[in-house]
Amino acid sequence: MRPTRIRMRRACVAAAAAGLLVTPALAGSAYGATVRVPSASAAPSPSGDTEFPQLTPAVAARLDAAIRQVMDLTKVPGVTVGLWAPGKGSYVKSFGVADKATGAPMTPDLGVRIGSETKTFTVTALLQLVDQGKLALDDPIGNYITGVPNGDRITLRELAGMRSGLYNYSEDPGFDAKITSVFTPQQLLDISFKHPVNFEPGAKFEYSNTNLILLGLLVEKITGRPLHEVIAQDVVGPAGLSERTVLARGTDFPEPHANGYTNDLPGGKIVDATHLDPSWAWAAGAMASDLQDLRSWAKTLATGTLLTPATQAERLKTQPIGIIPGDGYGLGIFNVQGWLGHNGSLPGYETLTVYLPEEQATMVVLLTTDDLYKGQEPSTLFGEAVTGIVTPGHLYPGHKPVETK
Repeated sequence: MRPTRIRMRRACVAAAAAGLLVTPALAGSAYGATVRVPSASAAPSPSGDTEFPQLTPAVAARLDAAIRQVMDLTKVPGVTVGLWAPGKGSYVKSFGVADKATGAPMTPDLGVRIGSETKTFTVTALLQLVDQGKLALDDPIGNYITGVPNGDRITLRELAGMRSGLYNYSEDPGFDAKITSVFTPQQLLDISFKHPVNFEPGAKFEYSNTNLILLGLLVEKITGRPLHEVIAQDVVGPAGLSERTVLARGTDFPEPHANGYTNDLPGGKIVDATHLDPSWAWAAGAMASDLQDLRSWAKTLATGTLLTPATQAERLKTQPIGIIPGDGYGLGIFNVQGWLGHNGSLPGYETLTVYLPEEQATMVVLLTTDDLYKGQEPSTLFGEAVTGIVTPGHLYPGHKPVETK
């Protein structure tokens, strides 16, 4: 069922680990004059950003070629890539189109839906309540919300760390036919809870959007405020982000934004999914943002600016997910070869936002499609192409690239 993939059913690391990877060294040579070269719009370093002059022309040219090669392979309509690495420089560039109907170019100022990156905001709101003494990570969810299977034994830590065993509602066999419907959080839980649990709490890792719906409801119950207000007032505002980073309600999100395209809706044809209501994703994936806000958020998330050091340390205690040796998932965050962050995917959009503490580097990738390329998430291919050139010692997602033909 293709639509279940877009509902963030797989772990970001699992998605990154599987499938074909692109060889940056081949970019510009393997395809030669036959490569389709999308239009590109370069953005200068942000005003006053003297810390990050642009990369050298030679390195930027290599990145241009690698990104164009991935774009040619994946047929992504539009992509924006941002990279900021102290001592190396910055790279901010958009390729392709933001609107296939008008041909309007993709530009770095356009917002997108960020899918599962929403989880990083929801879990941050939860952890702030832990810091305030209103919750404890090892509290059972059943202490706060009734009717949860194994709720007397599933802890908040296990929900945030994807180890609850609860069935992922977006895997339900009938869910794909309802993707254009409007859901309440309780309706999503009802879909999950009609299925038996998959395993005992804490037994293993399994990505489940159900976990985040429960945490969103918990945040609302403890704060007495709607989740969109909590995220705006307690997370987005204190993090210094703009009003363009928002938990979307209804079909619209802040302008200007790029249009998103998918072939994962019922019918299997490529359609414009820009104004699809994301209520089915809610606390697990309904947010929107833009390049500069995500650039800032990457470091805030990885360094724990909004949390106490002790709580941030708990967040970063990753457990293996059985895909890439040494990598793992913490509390709403992954660690892939030293890159800390999350990715997101939902109809029409994919994003990747990560921070590398060892080099204080940030990478953000924004795409206007979630369509797979040979079973592989396109955001992973772009991330691998960029890191293979700029941070080869920390290759995202950690595989040796496979040559493409």
